[in-house]
Amino acid sequence: MPKALAHPQPLYSEPWKLRSDEAVAGDVVGLVVRKQLTGEEPADTVCAGRHGEGGIESATDCGVPLAAPRRSRSRSTVAEAAERWLQLYVSTARSAKNAGMAAQRVRDFLVPTLGHIPVDAMLPDDVRIYRLDLEKRGLAPRTVRHLLTDLRCLLRWAVEARLLVRTPFPRGVMPRIQERPPDRLNDAQVLALLRIPEPQSFVVRLGLATGMRWGELCRAQAEHVERGMIVVSNTKSGRVRRIPLDEVILSELLCRQGRLVPYGEGSAGSFNDYVGRLSGVAGFHVHQLRHTFSCRWIERGGSLPALQQVLGHASVVTTQQYARLSDEHVRREAARISGTSGWNFQPALSPTTEGAG
Repeated sequence: MPKALAHPQPLYSEPWKLRSDEAVAGDVVGLVVRKQLTGEEPADTVCAGRHGEGGIESATDCGVPLAAPRRSRSRSTVAEAAERWLQLYVSTARSAKNAGMAAQRVRDFLVPTLGHIPVDAMLPDDVRIYRLDLEKRGLAPRTVRHLLTDLRCLLRWAVEARLLVRTPFPRGVMPRIQERPPDRLNDAQVLALLRIPEPQSFVVRLGLATGMRWGELCRAQAEHVERGMIVVSNTKSGRVRRIPLDEVILSELLCRQGRLVPYGEGSAGSFNDYVGRLSGVAGFHVHQLRHTFSCRWIERGGSLPALQQVLGHASVVTTQQYARLSDEHVRREAARISGTSGWNFQPALSPTTEGAG
């Protein structure tokens, strides 16, 4: 009768934590902040582990200036795992543009900070150190969040690839992003944009009327107009959308043939600069047309689920950024319900109260 195969035991119960018999010169407890973050030598810190007299008093006593060394049965470092992640996962799950951005983030940020660490010896504090390093570089919180999201995705893939038993990515490490209103155009800016000459003015009108992205505008054809709607294919989400058109823009589109926008997808920057100079709208960019379309949709009583479908968002959570009404719209609503004389805080007197006294 054949012997049952022994089930291999994991290297660690939690693979990012060192076992006491694998630490150098004893059981070093706690994490010493890396020298490259502070620029100073680590201070002598008494360990909280099982050390009596003559025990390890500081990280420098171990002969390691930055942190306790880690041993790993895997020869894959974070840099090597990231290279496989880019080749196997990112190239199949993301667009070519987003895959290129992920590769650049790995090359410029992840590898210099964490690339030398064995992937199965990563600690949760390594992720925190990575965040501190990114913030020390002066990166915006939103950029730091994007970089940490890539690292989290990499570590989850490493679990699937059996490089890790469990991801060391800790909770609560993501920076909080300050809420910002959509970068929309006000009425005066819209009028200034509509006064510029053709064909730039038509591009503005089409963007304001449909909320299409720049690439979608450049790919739009007159033949895509069907039954009062424009069909948008080859989208960011991969889903075909149908955007309803108002009578003004529909009548204009029915008189056109072929490509609607005489620009290439890579010319958004030059279009922004040229239109900004013509109109006098400082900081103009074409995506403001999409934001303005979305805000106006909500202000006119349109629903979020319908707007999600028109914009092509995968989740309604993305669409909810437009649910906050503009200050001008709120002021008009306040005036409508309170009267032009301001808020009336005086309670209405009942007939009994008026006759008293």
